[in-house]
Amino acid sequence: MILPLPALHATHGGIWIAEAGAAPRAAGRGEAIARAAETPVLLLNAPLVAARLGLGEVSGLDLLELYAFVHPARFAVPTPAGMARALGIDPPADDTAAAPFLQRAAARLIETLADPAWPEREGAWTSLQSLGRLRWPWAGVIGTAIARPEKAERWLFSRLPEWEEAPARPAPRPVVLTEAEATARLAMLTGHGAEPREGQVAYAAAAARAFDPRAAADRPNMVLAEAGTGIGKTLGYLAPASLWAERAGGPVWISTYTKALQRQLDRETGRLFPDPAVRAGKVVVRKGRENYLCLLNLEDALQGGFQNRAAILAQLVARWAAYTRDGDMVGGDLPGWLPTLFRRAGSTALTDRRGECVYAGCPHYRKCFIERSVRAAAGADIVIANHALVMLLAARRRDEGAPLQRLVFDEGHHLFDAADSTFAAALTGQEAIELRRWIMGPEGKLRGRRRGLAARLSDVASYDEAGGLAIEAAIEAVQALPGDGWLQRLGEMLPLGPIERLLGQVRATVYARAKAVDAGYGLETEAAELDGALIEATGPAIEALEALHRPLMRLAQRLEAVMEDGPDWLDGPARARVEGAIAGLGFRTQTIAAWVALLSRLGGPVDPDFVDWLAIDRVEGREYDIGLHRHWLDPTRPLANAVLKSAHGVLATSATLRGGEDWAAAEARTGALHLEGDARRFAAESPFDYAAAAEVLIVTDIKRGDIAQLAGAYARLIAAADGGTLGLFTAIQRLRAVHARIADRLARDGLPLYAQHVDPIDTGTLVDIFRDEHRASLLGTDALRDGVDVPGESLRLVVMEGVPWPRPTVLHGARRAAGGGTAHDDRVVRARLAQAFGRLIRRVGDRGQFVLLSAAMPSRLLDAFPPGVPVTRLTLNDAVARVRRLSSATGFGHQAIEDAIAGAE
Repeated sequence: MILPLPALHATHGGIWIAEAGAAPRAAGRGEAIARAAETPVLLLNAPLVAARLGLGEVSGLDLLELYAFVHPARFAVPTPAGMARALGIDPPADDTAAAPFLQRAAARLIETLADPAWPEREGAWTSLQSLGRLRWPWAGVIGTAIARPEKAERWLFSRLPEWEEAPARPAPRPVVLTEAEATARLAMLTGHGAEPREGQVAYAAAAARAFDPRAAADRPNMVLAEAGTGIGKTLGYLAPASLWAERAGGPVWISTYTKALQRQLDRETGRLFPDPAVRAGKVVVRKGRENYLCLLNLEDALQGGFQNRAAILAQLVARWAAYTRDGDMVGGDLPGWLPTLFRRAGSTALTDRRGECVYAGCPHYRKCFIERSVRAAAGADIVIANHALVMLLAARRRDEGAPLQRLVFDEGHHLFDAADSTFAAALTGQEAIELRRWIMGPEGKLRGRRRGLAARLSDVASYDEAGGLAIEAAIEAVQALPGDGWLQRLGEMLPLGPIERLLGQVRATVYARAKAVDAGYGLETEAAELDGALIEATGPAIEALEALHRPLMRLAQRLEAVMEDGPDWLDGPARARVEGAIAGLGFRTQTIAAWVALLSRLGGPVDPDFVDWLAIDRVEGREYDIGLHRHWLDPTRPLANAVLKSAHGVLATSATLRGGEDWAAAEARTGALHLEGDARRFAAESPFDYAAAAEVLIVTDIKRGDIAQLAGAYARLIAAADGGTLGLFTAIQRLRAVHARIADRLARDGLPLYAQHVDPIDTGTLVDIFRDEHRASLLGTDALRDGVDVPGESLRLVVMEGVPWPRPTVLHGARRAAGGGTAHDDRVVRARLAQAFGRLIRRVGDRGQFVLLSAAMPSRLLDAFPPGVPVTRLTLNDAVARVRRLSSATGFGHQAIEDAIAGAE
């Protein structure tokens, strides 16, 4: 069956149209734009098609939207080939065949709607009626394909199960695992008949020591383990972690830095618990509240809170919510491409990004995805989280007397960066206005269900007079914080209130001192030797913040008193709501205290523990935030005090934990340096023969700053490798410039090129596409340098535009001065080069090349690459010849390299 609708497929290489019943044909841009405007056409990823046509947007029948309706919570790569695999039909042979393929794919999806065995049938008819009223383009096409149910369908809010309360978990029992027990569990995970890997076995035995009972308070069993790529460290630590959790009756928190590794870990735990029902209770992926769908926000959106395209998105998200595993909208089973189809209109408003949850005051509290995740984590054996969340929870649980006792920090080389963000303070206009809204609720003409403190705690205010007075005082004091329109007022030099006046002085100081004022990007200057006007503005600002801090502290105390009194109305849900309010107040009072501490130091002697600076955040010359920033010079100090010391055992592990240096570097970046006693150390070299599988080429004749030369180099290298290239940039502006110059010509040769910050696709989906298309290439920045796992032939060449020197920010300058000057810069560069090179060889059998387009690469930094890897300095012509020769070679051993060298010469 072929759907009798025209289809349009557009790439950088051309545009094709397939009329109903006719063969596909090439079309010009003008014809395609006119055709799309005349009649609804079938498209795949309308925003991407619009970008290829040079339009702001294009309307049509987007196959991805139909797929999200028919198969919610199912994965599909958003390309013709990916869609074909998801639907079980033959993929198109080339771009010309892609347009008629869209007709076949649409027909397959519509046939599914009438299939009695369609597993996502429930709720579809009801949802379609709502989408029809919203004039969803597909509603008219599929309106008769879904039979009206004989009885009313269970809709989302009646379909979702309720979570149940459970008693507090007893403290874990003291357990000591023997090496034999840990390695026996590892053998069970790897499977019978699997060839034992000596490095993995030794790794599991070493990791087991992180689960021993600690000998003294504030002295966790700290294990630092560097395991090269291919050792199998995931199963290596899951073996002792799962065994300890089983015997001790306690949870192990496994923390990652990237969402990609979280997903990988979640899959790996299937070896531990093959039965999905058992696994659901034993393994939980835990994220921050802002990642999960808020059912109250969704209900508001479905009942008229969203309009136009955002309202359609809300309906499709509701379809997904009825079938999702856990309600995770960021990296879970919601297709990452779905919000981008709607230009993210409304998607962020469907989560609780501002901490405004009303807890038990919500009608959907018992079905809440967030609360379900919290409770599931409390009873799980393995909790998979991220560094930032684990740090925040560990600090909070320490203060509550229930610390996280066993921690595994995978991607441990990122602990420094994660702690740097977690324990920083920033008094900016955006942060201040968010605090104002959290306390005040909606102001003026703002719509929505947002509720301030008075509305969220109305019953407490009526029960406890002192608490009610504290709420009133906080609402009065918060008027001193910036309100709507603050940026415009600062631009016009008409600030309102003490905080806006302070930010106005910050803005003036930055513009007076910062370099490259007209560059269009963010500006900053060190918070030292400040002028009198700025110093004078800090006094009233401190007074305003302290005036707000006091009633919030009183309110927190009154809420704790209400909890102790236990009035009749304080049932389980109400108690949870009050506990949530206490936690929210605790976070915000700590934030205000940090702001006061930051302002109190301005004009005085420099605090050697901190780095303070003033900044204006801009994008393409447009200001979007202004403020003061404070970071720890060494953020692993609060990491050690707030997180590590309260734990009983900590494993910090990574393939690059030492970053090519000695163990002192690993201790410094993980916080072990600030603990009493010595950390255990373990190292296992990668089993890969990097010297035979990879080589490094340093191109010496690309002129720095010459975009034309840079673009030409990327184009020639990608073509020589026949795609499969990951291009890494240190600046978005250069990435965009290179992409604009080479995308079309590569596509015409059948080599698709995708790019972060260019294509209207989220980063996770870009990586999915790159992994799925063996001739595709991907350009990106820091997010693609680490944590991207693309094994096999999809990634066979990594190209970096230059030496990844750190940006010369105020914070970097301070750490550089404290860390040995050039030696500090070298450590940063070595780590980045090692991470980038690590993308290349991910599995046994992988082959590839690493190309650095910089004649200025210092020889002292070459030890960032694995020992024995051939490093050659050569011209671009020679590099292209070598890449072309090696890309066609059947092997990549030493002989293949020598043959390629001979051929290139």
